[in-house]
Amino acid sequence: MNISLGRVEAVLSGRALPYTRPGTRSAIAKQVLAGPVAVQPSGLAGDEQGDPRAHGGTDKAVHHYAFEHYMPWRAELGALPVLARPGAFGENLSTTGCTESDICLGDRLRIGTVVLEVSQSRQPCWKLNDRFGRPDMAQLVQQTGRTGWYYRVIEPGLLQAGDDVRLVARPHPAWPLQRLIDTLYRRTLDAATLGEMLALPLTPSWRRIVDARLARRAVEDWAARLDGPAASSS
Repeated sequence: MNISLGRVEAVLSGRALPYTRPGTRSAIAKQVLAGPVAVQPSGLAGDEQGDPRAHGGTDKAVHHYAFEHYMPWRAELGALPVLARPGAFGENLSTTGCTESDICLGDRLRIGTVVLEVSQSRQPCWKLNDRFGRPDMAQLVQQTGRTGWYYRVIEPGLLQAGDDVRLVARPHPAWPLQRLIDTLYRRTLDAATLGEMLALPLTPSWRRIVDARLARRAVEDWAARLDGPAASSS
């Protein structure tokens, strides 16, 4: 299999800096990189994470966001400065040609000399609220399904803007990310679908979510993720 799914429009990385709320840090404000960029199992060279407990690691080494989503966001939110260029969502790869409907869990993609494997979709958090100046932005990203997704690095190498995004393996064609997102956030207690998910190569955090929903017949609390810690009153 060697199918072109799209094109890299920008490659981005960022340093972790103090963020909007007391004691928090973030590298969400990523900058466009010129020329070939090295990608290792930990992610892009020079890229950092403000909260390693929730971001980064081998299962979240590279974050991909479809640039096609920017147009509907501008239509819905207005011409926000943060939406003027790639990087609004803290992505490492901004592409055209593929979205969550076109990418399946476990897909292996070759970009430049790098091979990446789709590990999970993004679970949006409160840092998007503060970046966009909207207390409901993480919730909107979740509701729309325009979440972006993460990769683990199978073969390190180099990639850059202009590279093709090529599908080289698709072991789970029945599981586009859009179906997973729908299960996580809309059909949250569909026991049959959750049971099917357990046969997939889920990340440990996703497997815990599915196991807990099936055992408790209840959905986990999203408040801490979507709302975050209290902002400073000063």
